[in-house]
Amino acid sequence: MRFGGQRGAATIGALARRGRAVDSWDMTDAPIDAPTGSWTEQPAPSLDDFARLARAAFDALPEPFRQAAGEVVFRIDDFADEEILAEMEIEDPFELTGLYHGVDIGRRDGLGAAIEPSRVFLYRRPILDEWCERGDIGLSDLIAHVLIHEIGHHFGLTDDDIHAIEDAD
Repeated sequence: MRFGGQRGAATIGALARRGRAVDSWDMTDAPIDAPTGSWTEQPAPSLDDFARLARAAFDALPEPFRQAAGEVVFRIDDFADEEILAEMEIEDPFELTGLYHGVDIGRRDGLGAAIEPSRVFLYRRPILDEWCERGDIGLSDLIAHVLIHEIGHHFGLTDDDIHAIEDAD
């Protein structure tokens, strides 16, 4: 499993120390402890905070699930880019909390090796917006929910499949 993005091998800690925006992380170097305490005394969670929470959510998944995720690259951005929003015909960028981009593992065998790794994007601002609007779920739980939903697409599940599984709980 690789956590990273367009910034290559730069880690969240290194980017934060340099005062740069953080949009990706390398799982081998990222801190694994999630923030503790209440957000009421702090500014809005940063990309760095989201990366730690997503990392903790991924680490909490059962080992077979983590192993099956393979070489998926996870990336945290504030919003989906304009091209993605236009392609999906989404006008309001707050409507997209996460995205799977790649060939799911069920279709990969017939296509050979993937040209580039599959990616899971988590979008910080829409997730924060949903968290604030709902008020009935912790931020770490919502991040875990979006992360697991997008990994489900990597496993070949459709939105309907994922919603049926969620509704069965």
